[in-house]
Amino acid sequence: QLQASGGGLVQTGGSLRLSCAASGWSSMPSAMGWFRQAPGKAREFVAVVRWRSHVTSYADSVKGRFTISRDSAKNMVYLQMNSLKPEDTAVYYCAASIQEYDRTSNYDRELRYDYWGQGTQVTVSS
Repeated sequence: QLQASGGGLVQTGGSLRLSCAASGWSSMPSAMGWFRQAPGKAREFVAVVRWRSHVTSYADSVKGRFTISRDSAKNMVYLQMNSLKPEDTAVYYCAASIQEYDRTSNYDRELRYDYWGQGTQVTVSS
């Protein structure tokens, strides 16, 4: 089970930190990711962190502004979002992938993920 939280309303240039709590794991995931879906648009990849190596990958649109991290002791994943823009407005979802893929870039597809959280709304006002 995944539980996302931390969304809210923020002004352009502001920051938010999203959290995703994982529970009920029988084994460690291979990676945890964040996706987002804006109104009228398809869900898109935001960032991923590999659970064991902590290697990360980001969508070009958020590189340098967002940071994904994980706390394996607490089974938590975070998304620190800085310099937020109105185009970052979306529902943000955390997801867990069980299968290990060779390339971190392979985790940018929804089909790579097995479990999804319920989503948390992020709204950036201009």
